[in-house]
Amino acid sequence: MKYYVVADVHGYYSLLRNTLKEKGFFDDKEPHKLVICGDVLDRGEEPKEMQRFLKQLIKTDEVILIRGNHEDLILELAEDLYKGNVISLFGAHRSNGTRGSLLGLANSNLIEASHEPKLVAKKFYKTGFYKEIIPKMVNYYETKNYIFVHGWIPCLEIVENGEYKYVYKSDWRDSDSKSWDEARWINGMYAASLGVIEPKKTIICGHWHTSYGHSVLEGNCSEFGNDADYSPYYAKGVIGLDACTAYSGQMNCIVIDD
Repeated sequence: MKYYVVADVHGYYSLLRNTLKEKGFFDDKEPHKLVICGDVLDRGEEPKEMQRFLKQLIKTDEVILIRGNHEDLILELAEDLYKGNVISLFGAHRSNGTRGSLLGLANSNLIEASHEPKLVAKKFYKTGFYKEIIPKMVNYYETKNYIFVHGWIPCLEIVENGEYKYVYKSDWRDSDSKSWDEARWINGMYAASLGVIEPKKTIICGHWHTSYGHSVLEGNCSEFGNDADYSPYYAKGVIGLDACTAYSGQMNCIVIDD
């Protein structure tokens, strides 16, 4: 099977489509699937277009969706609104783009959400994103040689000299939902550099900008300067894909056969 793999597309539907077109996804006549390693919405302003595209790929069985932390966030915001908690509209959910995505999908606006939060939540719960896309999302997807996740696989977290470090655990596949929630926030490139990798496999992840790997771990560029490198990050046991699209304007896509 051929896999076209992206991560953290964040509602930038037009850029995603152009990226896939350049890679030949739409012209491929052989069996193939698109793998999105989490965070399909927020930041970009095309949530409806992204929703429509993903629903189409689900219908034709051409997509594998990995759940990301931004999927958790939009569900958290919807739950808050259903409970009448409008304060959530003005905190992190505003700055990280979750508010914009939810209101866009629900055909609503900030005024309505502030005065009728439960109504807006109900509108969101009727969307294809909530009813069709979210249920198709998995914590990880595994092939013979690869594992696809958002942040990283669940692992043991320790604090050493004030610094977070991670330790591999062989039974990560059996982790509970809380462990997966936490794993979606892990910087996979950093975890891999500590030796948290799966023997004989490569983990493909998103969540953390690849310029971190090229800058901090490789020392080849600055992390966010003019020389920052947002191309895919390759190291032992890991491929990082998050191009920090909202900042860089770039989107990574790799094509693998497995």
